This record gives sequence, C-alpha cells and structure tokens, in this order.
Amino acid sequence: MSRTTQERLLGIAAVLVAAILWGTTGTAATFAPDVSAVAIGAVAMGGGGLMQAALSAGRIRRHTSALRAQWRYLLLGAVAVAIYPLAFYASMRLAGVTIGTVVSIGSAPLLSALIETRLDGLRLTRRWMIGAGLGLAGMVLLCLAEGSGHVPTGTASGVIPGVLLGLLAGLTYALYSWTARRLMQRGIASRAAMGATFGMGGLMLMPVLLVTGAPLLASWVNALVGLYMALVPMFLGYLCFGHGLARIPASTATTITLFEPVVAAGLAVVIVGERLPLMGWAGIVLILGCLVCISAPVRASKREEPVSAPSSDVAPGMRS
Repeated sequence: MSRTTQERLLGIAAVLVAAILWGTTGTAATFAPDVSAVAIGAVAMGGGGLMQAALSAGRIRRHTSALRAQWRYLLLGAVAVAIYPLAFYASMRLAGVTIGTVVSIGSAPLLSALIETRLDGLRLTRRWMIGAGLGLAGMVLLCLAEGSGHVPTGTASGVIPGVLLGLLAGLTYALYSWTARRLMQRGIASRAAMGATFGMGGLMLMPVLLVTGAPLLASWVNALVGLYMALVPMFLGYLCFGHGLARIPASTATTITLFEPVVAAGLAVVIVGERLPLMGWAGIVLILGCLVCISAPVRASKREEPVSAPSSDVAPGMRS
C-alpha cells in the first residue's frame, strides 16, 4: 500500500471518528431538555472552539505570520463556524428536527463539492457522485423513518424559513471545511489552522451564549451536558476532523460525515428507547454503501496543492 493511500485511509478514518462523536450530541441534549437548542449550539461550538485554540496556542503563535497572510480565509472560516450552529439549530426549531437535519447535513457534501469545483478546479469522479447519491438517499430514508409516527415539531409557516436556514447551515459547514483545508494547503499546520478558525468562531459565539446560556447553570446535569458537548463532540471531534482534512478533500470529508445520523439513530434506539422502522435500516445500509464508494479520492483537473506543514506538527509522510 502506497504512502498516499495510507494517508488517505487515515484521513477517512479520522473523519469517521469525528462523525461518530458528533452523532452523540442529540442523545446528550435529551438529558438537558430545559436548555434551548441555540444555547446548546453556542456552548458546544463556542466552548469547543476556544478549547481548540487554547490547546493549539503554541502552534498558532508559530504560524502567526502565515495566518495573517491568509487572514481572508481565516476570517471567512471563523464567521462560518459562528453561523453554523445558530443556523442549524434554528432550522430544526422552525422546520422540525427531521427536515432541519436532512437539509443541513445532507446539503453540505453537495455544497462542498460545488465550492471545490468552482474555486479549486476539481472534477468529481463518477464513483464520488454515486457515493454521494447513496448517502443522500440513505439520509432522507433515515430521517423520514425517524420522523414517522411523531408529531412534527415545526409548523407549516416555519418550514420554508427552516429549509433556508438549513441550506445556510450546510453552506457554512462546507465553507469552514474548505477554508481550513485551504489554510493547511498554504503550509499552516492542521492544529494551528483549526485552532485559529474555531477559536475566532468561538469568540464570536460568546455573546450568544451569555444571552441564552443561563439554563446551563440551573443544574449539575445541564452543566455536565454543556461540558460534554463542548469537550467530546466539538473539541475532540473537530481535532479528528482537522486531522482528516489534512489528508482528504473537504467534499469527501463532508460526505463521510453523513454517517453522523446513523450513529444518532442507533443511540436513539439503544439509549432513548426509540424504535427504528425498516425504512430507517434501509437508509443506514445506503449510507454505509456511500462510505465504501467515498473511499475513492476526488480527481483534480489541475494539480491540487499538497497539504504541508512543519514536521513537528504533522504525521510522517506529510512533510513538504
């Protein structure tokens, strides 16, 4: 197995671990029903982002000059990080959990592919398109199955705004994935790129947390849920996601994260006690098929710039 193939497989595995961690957020949130979705999003992404920045402070200092030179990508990524959780949770509040999840998570791979095709000159392989189609179909089946038999949480008047916010969430997810990888391609270590991007985004979310986060301090359970959301799915999850982005294109990474709802559905069955109909299991099979197809890399019509960084910040085989 060539070193390039090994690196790609490591990247796929790292993003898959991130998707598994992100899939625990829905179940975790059920233990704090008094905390609003916006507050959960702000504490998770904001707190996790500040933790990433703190852990990566040394690397960020070493790459300060490079980050300043690429400030446009850094700022765009940070704004996208701040907008994403607000748009995502507001979409679920207005349109319902099923529609909000389908639009937000399902649109991200397609929007990411459009960004890379337009701005990086990448040409998507037929295998990637088949895999993305399987994943999106599985996503729709899974979310329809999760929503069957339940009263929708959204209202008719809120569906269209909720869908639009879901598309905004998918776009911002795709954007901060693309900008982070772009920073890595400019020679910035993955930990520095992710730490700076999410640290700035986390700072932008602090005013939202101050306004909406009071219920997090109402009980130890709420506080522990908030701490878990910031530390495990967001902090550790995005460390894994950054590790993967250094090795695979953003469009591939965002498609692999379609595995997130599979984990969420499984935990809902095992822990929350929900029942998943046959349609849901069929969706899981399609998403697993997507992951097999997505193991093929995206082919570039022009040579893609390799991700490089100082050897002390990256794994062997990633030196320029």
